[in-house]
Amino acid sequence: MTQADMGSKVKVHYTCKLDDGALLIDSREQEPIEFTVGQDQVLPGIEEAVKGMEAGESKTIQIPPDKAFGPRREELLQEVPRDQLPDDINPQVGQRLTVNHADGQSTTVTVAGVSESSITLDANHPLADTNLNFELELLEVG
Repeated sequence: MTQADMGSKVKVHYTCKLDDGALLIDSREQEPIEFTVGQDQVLPGIEEAVKGMEAGESKTIQIPPDKAFGPRREELLQEVPRDQLPDDINPQVGQRLTVNHADGQSTTVTVAGVSESSITLDANHPLADTNLNFELELLEVG
């Protein structure tokens, strides 16, 4: 059988859970993911785990933050005066907002804190600093 290696096109079913067992996603409820190994289309930890696997093989792995969504970075927290917010926004802790930049790019942030005069926005990925536990099933290697 052919093993997945750099440049292989693969189809993979997966489940992803947190350390406490909470299920984040199960691809069996949808289509498997398809990607080319080595083209940075999925988390680095998934690419590394798939290398050397054969079609039909399954494996359970834990991906640390540095191979997933990275560590939390305090410099990605920013306090913003409330008067800079659009009038129709009533920020709540945990709310996700899209911030548009002058260069046309946008960033999704989470409201981390709210006071009368300001809000604190967190641009870290919600899963930063989190281990991800995957069950992978390699369906096809092309």
